[in-house]
Amino acid sequence: MKKKNGAAKFAKVMGGYGMVFVLLILIVFFAVSQKRFLQESNIFNVLRQVSIVGIIAVGMTFIMLTGGIDLSCGSVAGFAGVGAAILMTKYAMNPVLAALLMCLLGAALGIVNGLFISKLNVPPFIATLGMMVSVRGLAYIITGGLPVFGFDKAYTKLGQGYFGPIPIPVIIMVITFVLGAIFLAKTRAGRHIYGVGGNEEASRLSGVNITKIKLLVYCAGGLTSALAGLVVLARTNSGQPNAGEGYEMDVITAVVLGGISMSGGQGRLGMVIVGVLIMGVLSNGMTMLGINEFVQQFIRGLVLIAAVALNNFIKTTNTKTVSK
Repeated sequence: MKKKNGAAKFAKVMGGYGMVFVLLILIVFFAVSQKRFLQESNIFNVLRQVSIVGIIAVGMTFIMLTGGIDLSCGSVAGFAGVGAAILMTKYAMNPVLAALLMCLLGAALGIVNGLFISKLNVPPFIATLGMMVSVRGLAYIITGGLPVFGFDKAYTKLGQGYFGPIPIPVIIMVITFVLGAIFLAKTRAGRHIYGVGGNEEASRLSGVNITKIKLLVYCAGGLTSALAGLVVLARTNSGQPNAGEGYEMDVITAVVLGGISMSGGQGRLGMVIVGVLIMGVLSNGMTMLGINEFVQQFIRGLVLIAAVALNNFIKTTNTKTVSK
């Protein structure tokens, strides 16, 4: 009996805080390997680097909690960036208005994803894959494949500025996480998101409007992707049609590392920040050690597989322990 209780406790601890231990191990390893790793400048550099993935991860968490996925997040981010750049340069639009319009457009693209998935029963993987390719194509069409320069320099503060010692992108990420966590924990719609991911049919029978919930989460995904794209635009000081390529891989990995179940209904947004930090620390540490970019890609792929495998192992262990 004691062994069963011990196994149950271990599985529970690993399920809830296993990734925190992984993060701490990575920090210690890179700190020992590279003395510059724990310098204040590098810590803020890591936080700035992960801010883009972190912002998108909030919307992705909403989506994955319902059992869905969004492969179009990187393309929407890139399109929002070049769209805002064109509005500010070609049409001399106010930067704030241009940013707001692109956020609305990102939300609209997310709603289109949600409509395909909820109304036409297109699998999330296929619907968002199609959106990823189409929106990326639009970005190349409107720019002619060339970067867009020449907008107001004041706009770059959004991606390059500081509030005290803290980079503004980090502040935006933190605010996005806080708002997302409050929404999931304190609102009726937040509880419905978990319910839809846990058991969609039971939620439907309970009176939950499944279509509205799916439109909501994909709208949130499009909005956060567009917001991240605007930060990338300010950070790079140019609208690049290829901006955001590969973001979907890093975002999904970070969310899964944060304990969000691929099948939906399980996980906490508060732990997703741990997954985001693991990706940032891993990337920064490997770069400081001089590891080749192609090797880094290989390792990030293995990390995603390992995260899903660990998630499933812990879930299976918990199930067996409870059944016994």
